[in-house]
Amino acid sequence: MNGSAAAESKGAPHVVRLEELASLVAALKKEGKVVVQCHGVFDLMHIGHIRHFEQAKRLGDVLIVTVTPDRFVNKGPNRPVFTEAHRAWAIGALGCVDYVAVNQWPTATDTIRLLRPNIFVKGSEYRDSSKDRTGGISVEQGAIEEVGGRLAFTDDVVFSSSTLLNRHFGVFPEKTEQFLAGFSTKHSSATILSHLDSLRQLKVLVVGEAIIDEYQYCETIGKAGKEPVLVARHLSTERFAGGILAVANHSAAVSDHVTMLTCLGQLDSHEEFVRQQTRPKVEKIFHYLEDAPTILKRRFVESYPLQKLFEVYLMADIDRHAAQSAALCENLQAILPNFDAVIVADYGHGMVTPEVAEILCTHAPFLAVNTQVNAGNHGFNTVSKYRRADFISISERELRLEARRPRGDLREIVSAISQQLSCERIVITRGEQGCLCYSREEGFCEIPAFTGRVVDRVGAGDAVLSVTALCAACKTPMDILGFIGSCVGAMAVGVVGNRDSVESVPLARYIESILK
Repeated sequence: MNGSAAAESKGAPHVVRLEELASLVAALKKEGKVVVQCHGVFDLMHIGHIRHFEQAKRLGDVLIVTVTPDRFVNKGPNRPVFTEAHRAWAIGALGCVDYVAVNQWPTATDTIRLLRPNIFVKGSEYRDSSKDRTGGISVEQGAIEEVGGRLAFTDDVVFSSSTLLNRHFGVFPEKTEQFLAGFSTKHSSATILSHLDSLRQLKVLVVGEAIIDEYQYCETIGKAGKEPVLVARHLSTERFAGGILAVANHSAAVSDHVTMLTCLGQLDSHEEFVRQQTRPKVEKIFHYLEDAPTILKRRFVESYPLQKLFEVYLMADIDRHAAQSAALCENLQAILPNFDAVIVADYGHGMVTPEVAEILCTHAPFLAVNTQVNAGNHGFNTVSKYRRADFISISERELRLEARRPRGDLREIVSAISQQLSCERIVITRGEQGCLCYSREEGFCEIPAFTGRVVDRVGAGDAVLSVTALCAACKTPMDILGFIGSCVGAMAVGVVGNRDSVESVPLARYIESILK
């Protein structure tokens, strides 16, 4: 438990550190006591938890409870509502619970191995392991049997903390609550997850620039003594796999067959980093640029609050890509027939030349496109670079730049772009306003944003593109596609840059949580 958690728990004598609990359990077992362990998030204590603990206590002599730490809770936006210290304190105040500790890991598996209880107890809703998408129950059963214990289940009425919190604690603004209430009457979480499951067998090619995102965390000191220059003290450095590397990682969370085609520089290629930071199951095809580095975007960031000061791009001139465009076109023509869907994340740094774009438009079986506006392309990299697309996912600003219309009805612009590019489906991301979705068959629908806490917007659009493009390839209904996109976007803006990619299990839990 961290220092603040320990301080908040002084009033609950049953709350101990995990290492201390391990020693206590060992001593209790030597005395012949039967130790029973329960584990969970327990965000909002309710009668179902209390009855679960009471039944568990009757299976042995001593009941210990371990609590998931805040950093590993993936129950949806703004969760947990109560901190790990408060959740542990509430459980420790119950007479049937002997000891409580905050876990150190995402799951109970390592905790079971550390504590070595006699019995590990789950609620009745976990009895059917076939309904467990995480596979966690079987892993936990293996862990408890490994230490000589057994798995048991309580059998009582089941309540849901997520349902109670969603209904009574105002997790979302009223407008979002109304949307979710209506949406959940049309689509269950099981239906939405079945659409996600259908993406598994898609053969996916992702094409675009590899970008290393480097964050230089600093603490500003002030103005230099003799010049009007801001001075900062360096604290630490962190690097993330960005650009198409992030798209590949996100896509591989929902599809088992992802291939990435990108360009690396022969100078400062960062190839080892790229290979390490891209999921092992992603097949990698590299083209190498002579006398050029792999693109690196170095951001200098005020550590607290997370505020970007300025950026430096390390990259070659666009013309270097043009000189090697023929080789990339030849490779694309050879491999495109092998895929069901192609996702192009075009950052406008030269890899996707007009010739490459034409090959993609002509030969991609299903083409999903995102063109990004950034300082490196001066706003010239717009979606009309492609004469055809089956799916487009771009921001409202990028769409308006394409249409040369900073104001005016957004739906009119979307309809016009759909006609211009013969595009069946479009998603326009709008930040805190959520997203506007369009299909020729279904028309328009608006999906609100599902987060009130934004840590960093970098990479959020890539995450949305990666998952919604595959949903579009599988003809997922547009409101479900947009809903999934908003969930992915909310998760993406909650982390720094591309530090974490989409994971199928947390995404499923997120979806289940906000629809309860």
